Amino acid sequence: MSEAEKQTVGALVSVLVLVAPGFLLHEAPRFPGTLAGGLLGVAGATLFAALLVYSLVKRSSWLRARVTKHASLRALLSFHVYAGVVGALLGILHSGHAYRSPLGIALVAAMLTVVLSGFVGRYYLAQAGADLREQQTMLAVLRARFDRLAVATATAPPHSGTADALMRPASDSSASVPPRRLLGAIADLEHAIDGREALNRVLSRWTVLHIAAALVMYPLLALHIWNGIYFGLRWLR
Repeated sequence: MSEAEKQTVGALVSVLVLVAPGFLLHEAPRFPGTLAGGLLGVAGATLFAALLVYSLVKRSSWLRARVTKHASLRALLSFHVYAGVVGALLGILHSGHAYRSPLGIALVAAMLTVVLSGFVGRYYLAQAGADLREQQTMLAVLRARFDRLAVATATAPPHSGTADALMRPASDSSASVPPRRLLGAIADLEHAIDGREALNRVLSRWTVLHIAAALVMYPLLALHIWNGIYFGLRWLR
């Protein structure tokens, strides 16, 4: 996962989150039936159908052996991510923010759940895990420094300066950290780690939510397409 990919997908998700509630400011009920609206809907539905390629390849050893000769799973996953975000954005634009039918509202909700849960699992949890490991390393350093201070304070003669020397960072020979501040930093860091671990445990279930939302979204998408064909494609007239 490259930094450029994270920034690009993050920007697209931000645009999607900002565009989705646009019905508060704008609504175009007739737009989905126009040529432009219809083409946006077809493009979005095509991208969502293409999302199934990665899922099928990942779960089928027969397909994986053949497809990976031409494209790696990493490349397919990147396409899966981009297609999902862009497809959802096209779907929102296709709706014209006319959230009036229960089918349309349910489809938009499922679509956003699929995209946002995928984004959380692909990018947020990976970054959160790296930040958590960094905090745990820092906590171990602070605890080791405090333990050395406690031992030095208990064994060193008065006014020896040993404890003060142990409290100085390796890169700073002039400043020392008071024990009370060190304890406060340890307590704050432990609290932050506990909170992040609790959040990560909740968000680690993103796969279940992602798959469940997809299982709801695709039947709704198929019903939406059938509904449009059944009642007539106005932009073909």
